[in-house]
Amino acid sequence: MSLGSSDEQRRPEHQQLEVPPTDRRKIIAACVCLAIPVVALLWVPSYAREDPSIGGVPFFYWYQFVWVFLCSALTWTAYKLVQSARGGKR
Repeated sequence: MSLGSSDEQRRPEHQQLEVPPTDRRKIIAACVCLAIPVVALLWVPSYAREDPSIGGVPFFYWYQFVWVFLCSALTWTAYKLVQSARGGKR
């Protein structure tokens, strides 16, 4: 019994899955879009304060709430970048 793949276990060439050509710069840009909110929200000392408050809501809370919308926008941007990097829609 062999642990590696043998010729019998391989798919015929016409059934091989093809990897679409990918623009690595767009993939890297997508990764940056996904990393920005992680860094911004894990760097708590940058927003661990009360002032400035908006409508009586301390900065600590409204800053995180604003990131809900920013994260959505950045995730959508990353999705579109990856889709574009792989050759458009399918």
